[in-house]
Order: sequence, then C-alpha cells, then structure tokens
Amino acid sequence: MKVKLKNVFVIYFLVSVIGLMYALLQLGECWAERSSCSAGAELRAGQPCDCSQHLRSASDLMHGKDKKISQLLSEVKRLQARGKGPELEGQALPVIYAITPTYARLVQKAELVRISQTFLHVKNFHWIVVEDSPVKTQLVSELLAQSGLRFTHLHTETPKEHKLKESDPNWLKPRGVEQRNLALQWLRENRELSEEGVVYFADDDNTYSLRLFDEIRSTKRVSVWPVGLVGGLRFERPLVEKGRVVAFYTAWKPNRPFPMDMAGFAIALQLLLANRKARFDLLAERGYLESSLLQSLVSIEELEPRADNCTKVLVWHTRSEKPKMKQEELLQKQGLGSDPSIEV
Repeated sequence: MKVKLKNVFVIYFLVSVIGLMYALLQLGECWAERSSCSAGAELRAGQPCDCSQHLRSASDLMHGKDKKISQLLSEVKRLQARGKGPELEGQALPVIYAITPTYARLVQKAELVRISQTFLHVKNFHWIVVEDSPVKTQLVSELLAQSGLRFTHLHTETPKEHKLKESDPNWLKPRGVEQRNLALQWLRENRELSEEGVVYFADDDNTYSLRLFDEIRSTKRVSVWPVGLVGGLRFERPLVEKGRVVAFYTAWKPNRPFPMDMAGFAIALQLLLANRKARFDLLAERGYLESSLLQSLVSIEELEPRADNCTKVLVWHTRSEKPKMKQEELLQKQGLGSDPSIEV
C-alpha cells in the first residue's frame, strides 16, 4: 500500500475537524443541561449540574485522534526509511535484465510459470524471453502477456547441425547460444551506454532465491556466487580470499578460464554495451561456453564475490525430470489420447 505524506495531512485535517465538532457538540449539551438545571429542582436543592462526563468524552476523543495521527506519522517515517516509499524505491534501483532461452517441450510451460512467479517479486525487473523457434509460439506469447511482468519476446532458431537430437544427452551440445546472443543484440540496439542495469542469464530450469536479485543489483562489472546441484557436486563456487576471487571449487575441467555455471554470474549492462563484440561462441568446446563470453569482459581478479563471499547458495540447477508418457502413447494408439486442445 502506498502511503503519501499529502494523504496523511488530509486525514489529519479531517479527523481534527470531526474531533472539534464533536467536542463543541458535547460542550453544547453541557450548557443546555446547565440551563435546564437552573430552572429545575436540582438547582433549588443546591445540587450543581455535572458536565464532567461530557468533557471527559470530548477529551477521550481528542486523545484518540492524536494517537491515530501519531501512528500514521510513524508509518510514513518507516516508509521513508525504506527508501522514501515503495514507488520511489523501485524507480531508483538499476534494472535487472533476465535473459531466458526456452524451447518447446512438455515441461516448458510449467518451467516458465514457476520462474515467472518468482520474478514477479523482483523490483525493476525486465524479462527477455527468447524462443528457439522460427516463430513466436502462442503458448509463450500468451504466458508472457498474462505474467504481469515487463518483458521482451524474441525468437531465433538454432541451426539444425547444432541442435540436440531427442536421444542426445543434455551435455553433448550447448543449448540456448543463439538465443542468448540475440538477447544481447537486442540490449545493444535498445539501451544506451548511460543506462544502469544488470544482465543475468536465467535459464528456465533453475530455482532462484529472491535474495539473489538483491545481491546482484549492485554489480559494477561481473559479480559471481555459488550454484547448487551442478557439475556432479552439491555446489560449485568461486573461492574467495580477502574479498577477491582466487580460484574455483569445481570437479570437472577445473582449468577452464572461468569454470562456472551460467547461473553463477551477472554482468553490468554498461560493460556489455561498451564491449559490443562480446558474445557466446556457438562452436565453444563443451564446458567453455561461459568462458567464451567472460574472457572478453573481465579477469578473474576483477570478479565481484556475492552471497557472503560465495558461501551461500541462492540458485539451484534443479531441472525438471522428463515426464514418462508411456500410458499417453498407448492411449493415442487406441485413438483415446488426451484432448490436444488442452494446453499443458
């Protein structure tokens, strides 16, 4: 709820007027009672009229009004301490541009819905979704339109010779390369070097803590942190000494220039705009895709550790299990398959 100082003063004025009118009415009743008493038996008997009850009611009302105003002013001060109100706080934050490559599969909608509802809680957020498709699909278009997020919807198809086949393991070829590069191109064509922001490659099969986005918002060049459930380990992470990254904890090809997962770093928008040729290499050797971009932007010594010097896991490479559709396939052969018009 947005509370503005002007609204508090309006409420203060209205409550004050109502309180004053009520107090005057109470006093009026008191004087009326005194007048009545002067002609009655009570006065003759030497018993004075008692207005104290009316005066106490008026006093209680004024006291309650002052207490309410004090509460409202305290709320305004609390909001100002958080950044002069939620609406101003959001405007002052650098934009986080999350780039998500996606492709058609049974769990695509479920994955996109899940992460979009996380992203809804991130202030000043711009979602760039790039489909591996010759056209924008209806499923993704409608999902984005209903997401409540600020978004950009792009598409480009991966060349056939670089696409994974249905039977190929996930690690055989890099996925999402052309899509991420298209998103970088869009940023360079639609954003100015003077604009502040942070670019993060948020794959649709990860799980994100909201704290992660607070951590990366202040990225100056390239910030880094651990990633959970990746590389055959509980986590991979940069190793930090005296506030600087000195090495990496990883088991697979540790001699790579930047042995990190795609979810483990963010790049300042201005750095990407200033280095217009920086991009992912479609022909990069397995495991070297991240390095193909980062090598042209930063050195290990310049990396900015986040998440308590890279000791906290705030993103996980969870990846949904591929659904088993044996029963669906059997029913389809019998002409009894599920209704194809119902989107999953």
